[in-house]
Amino acid sequence: MSSIKAEYTQGPVASTMLKTACAMLAGTMAMTGYNLADTFFVGRLGGEAPLAAMGFTFPVVMFVSCIFNGIGSGIMANMAHALGRNDEKQAALLVASGMILVSIIAILLAAIGIASANWLFAALGAEGETLVQVRRYMDVWYFGCFTAGLSMEGHKALIAAGRPKSASGMTILGMLINVGLDPLFIFGYGPIPGMGIRGAAIATVLSQMVTAVVIIFILRRADLLHFRRIPLPRLLKTWRAIIRYAIPATLGLLLFPIGNAITTRITATFGDAAVAAVSAASRLESVAFVFPMSVGITLMPMIAQNYGAKLYSRVRLCLRFAIGIAAFFLIIMGAVFIIFAPHIVVYFTPEQSVREIMITYLRIIPYGLFMVEIFRFSCFAFTGCGRPNFDALFKVIRVVGLHVPLSLLAMALNSLPGLFFARLASDVISGAIALILAWRLVHSLPADGE
Repeated sequence: MSSIKAEYTQGPVASTMLKTACAMLAGTMAMTGYNLADTFFVGRLGGEAPLAAMGFTFPVVMFVSCIFNGIGSGIMANMAHALGRNDEKQAALLVASGMILVSIIAILLAAIGIASANWLFAALGAEGETLVQVRRYMDVWYFGCFTAGLSMEGHKALIAAGRPKSASGMTILGMLINVGLDPLFIFGYGPIPGMGIRGAAIATVLSQMVTAVVIIFILRRADLLHFRRIPLPRLLKTWRAIIRYAIPATLGLLLFPIGNAITTRITATFGDAAVAAVSAASRLESVAFVFPMSVGITLMPMIAQNYGAKLYSRVRLCLRFAIGIAAFFLIIMGAVFIIFAPHIVVYFTPEQSVREIMITYLRIIPYGLFMVEIFRFSCFAFTGCGRPNFDALFKVIRVVGLHVPLSLLAMALNSLPGLFFARLASDVISGAIALILAWRLVHSLPADGE
């Protein structure tokens, strides 16, 4: 493989971003396929309990993912800045140090999760058969924390280094393994017994294990990961650089599973059918973000590399182009969901009560889809420009200041559609605030080279 270099500081911004987005598109679709595959096959088990159980696991899975993503943001930002300065040795050191850090944290999270599972999911509102199904899934899933963490951090390192094709290929590999193993372990075949929702967890863990091993091999070949002894003072110094970004990124990201846990608890007051419907519809909603996410995945490291290289005009062009793409695509996808909702939901559940709630969801939430991605892109701009604390602040405004209070109001009014309107309002208002401030930030940067 070629030597490490700042791939994102060269060539026209629009074509570079489209090129990387196209390279990531299949991988982004595969990322969505993880969630949709589990939802689709578990939904075929029949009844509300298995699909509702998937809904209750979602906040915890998101919680752990947010911690890994926060660490990944710290690795990506520092690594991209280093590459922008042409400091390849520091970039490689960040990958190795980050892998060690995420491994330690993954083991701790798994131990805490297994020990607190009954109390936690009961507190979220799971009970009876639904709680049993939740434990069957999560008892297996926790064992995959270690390899999931390595896979996620390695994936982010490849993206930060300008290797989107390799990163995309690993996501596709994991999805194909997961989709192939899901029906085998969920329903059984030949000597393999059907394990229901536990089978879905086994398929997920095995797919992540394989991709983690392959990603480590790729990082070694690309000279992005060295198995060398790192002196403790240097390791701690590198960890501090990562944590400077990781803490605000993690705290900001953790607000989403915390907010999701609260809204899941609120949704549970409307019954298991509501939890099942919101779980399925939110996973279906993720389809709309496939292409914009493929643009956004490389937006932060692209901004960070150009910021590190002091190419500030390219920083402005990156944000402007990404926002235009997101708005155009998601307005169209929102219209598709709103118009064709009754025809879409029939493929995800046979339960009529769940279908009706899904239709209501898909005729309210999509009006603000484009603002969700614009909010995310604006946060990327602040992180890429070395201001991670603002990223966390915007997420506080969105979740604590808007989504949770408005959802509690909907519960007080005993209105399930009101719960969906609360989400819509928080998406639109927070997106507008983040966009205005990010736009001011990038246009306040000095001339190139200063």
